[in-house]
Amino acid sequence: MPDCKKPELRIDWATHDAAKYAVENWHYSKRMPKSKLLKVGVWEDQTFIGVVMFGLGAGNATAPKPYGLKDGQVAELVRVALRSHQTPVSRIVAIALRFCLKACPGLRLIVSFADPEQGHHGGIYQAGGWIYAGETSADRKVLVNGEELHPRTASLRWKTADPAWLRKHVDPMARLVKTLPKLRYLMPLDAETRHRIAPLSKPYPKRPKQATDGHPPSSGGATPTRTLQDSEVAHVPA
Repeated sequence: MPDCKKPELRIDWATHDAAKYAVENWHYSKRMPKSKLLKVGVWEDQTFIGVVMFGLGAGNATAPKPYGLKDGQVAELVRVALRSHQTPVSRIVAIALRFCLKACPGLRLIVSFADPEQGHHGGIYQAGGWIYAGETSADRKVLVNGEELHPRTASLRWKTADPAWLRKHVDPMARLVKTLPKLRYLMPLDAETRHRIAPLSKPYPKRPKQATDGHPPSSGGATPTRTLQDSEVAHVPA
């Protein structure tokens, strides 16, 4: 008979090099975010299987005003980069959230986004009871040498995101491209914040036909009710 034993799961801080390896090998973006990061590593049976990263830097995604919160109380889940594994992604994310909150007790809300252009609809967030808060506005990116870049990324590389300058100096085919809106998900970290953002809740979007999230299939209820339990905190070696 096959061995059905569940693997031993461990969560601990990941080094920058380990996180970078996971993102470059197991995440569709292949790029590390530029903001200040909390890098949470994941192991099954002592084998490193990836990283969950939270961004603490200032930016539109972590702006606290729309949620009635203050600076430093909102973070963004910016990467879930995992190789083949057995533990459900929603459980890994839930444990990483609890681990993150212990390190930053002032956090009250985590924001994350599912990208329909990658075939994602947010299945791991739905399975974890996140609140779906609707679509973002459509965005524009700069297409340079076949790579779609956020204008901020282009500006960091070349001091400008102006397509005319990029066509002249970098890529004669550089241009702006319109991207689909992303799907915004929210995870409140305390009861008061959950009550505060409850009016933002919308019905979960359905999985697009013939599309996957790049993770094992998962399902979640239409009403997000999950809370993070102490029993989900992973063992952290002393």
